[in-house]
Amino acid sequence: QVQLVESGGGLVQAGGSLRLSCAASGRTFSRDVMGWFRQAPGKEREFVAAISWSGGSTYYADSVKGRFTIFRDVALNLVYLQMNSLKPEDTAVYYCAGNPIGNYDSGKYAYWGQGTQVTVSS
Repeated sequence: QVQLVESGGGLVQAGGSLRLSCAASGRTFSRDVMGWFRQAPGKEREFVAAISWSGGSTYYADSVKGRFTIFRDVALNLVYLQMNSLKPEDTAVYYCAGNPIGNYDSGKYAYWGQGTQVTVSS
């Protein structure tokens, strides 16, 4: 059974940092693009960041560019999202996703985690 499990969410003050982790099991994602998405209350899920299978290419939503960094450990089947200078508008449930069907920012991925809550207080 393929699983993506996120961790590292929590409550942080504005300006603070969090690091999210995504652990994959049941299948190797060493040849897949991995992505992070988020969904705030009352809003649609949106793309945050993605990383190529080698880690050599990264992609970010304009809203997080310069503040968030996605990276991965291919050997350990782990993907991370380092979030700095957090803002209240970053509050959302963050989801890890693997193996996109189409473009990396399309939201169409074969595998999804259950999400981890990030709350940024002002």
